[in-house]
Amino acid sequence: MSRTSGEDGLAAKKTLPSSPIPAPRAPKPQPTPKPGPVKSVAKKSDSKSPGAKPQKPGEVKAGNLTTKKAPLKKSTKPEKAKNPNSSRRVEEISAGGLVVDLSGERGLLIGRHDKRGRTLWSLPKGHIEIGETPEAAALREVEEETGIVSKITRSLGVIDFWFMADGKRIHKTVHHFLFSEISGELAPQISEVDVVDWFPLDEIATRLAYPDERKLIARSGDLRKP
Repeated sequence: MSRTSGEDGLAAKKTLPSSPIPAPRAPKPQPTPKPGPVKSVAKKSDSKSPGAKPQKPGEVKAGNLTTKKAPLKKSTKPEKAKNPNSSRRVEEISAGGLVVDLSGERGLLIGRHDKRGRTLWSLPKGHIEIGETPEAAALREVEEETGIVSKITRSLGVIDFWFMADGKRIHKTVHHFLFSEISGELAPQISEVDVVDWFPLDEIATRLAYPDERKLIARSGDLRKP
């Protein structure tokens, strides 16, 4: 009996045994890298990069933008002027007055020449030294500036005034007295006084060069009375 082609095909096939599927292997553990020194990489400044423009004064760079600072505005308020003499104020205290001669009719004045050659008449006076009273200073200064020894008969009052000398603003207070002559001869003090002289008491106020002294004599009453 002849075989059919279908049977021949079945006979030709052989049944192969199934092989087992191997299990997946676990991955080998990788060695942990040891920590090493960390190298810092400095970022180069943009100013060194090729094509970078130099920064101009007054410009502020923010990212890739460059802005200019606004110029500072000057204050329009005027500054207060300092008084150059405020720290150079000087206080001075002096004493002196008017000497009436032995006749009781004349008064003694000192004179100093100004730059124009005029003689400026005033009452003799000078600084009060440390430890001196105004009366003692007045008697000493009158004798030093005029050569006349005198005694005090009464007070004429106190005046004060301002003047400039050697760049200083000086506030001067002067104690004035009325004196009567005792003795001596007229002798102007060298380097302090140019001339000394006697004048009628009625002319004293008009002879004086300084207003404060003129007012003092004018309100002093009768100069012939002690």
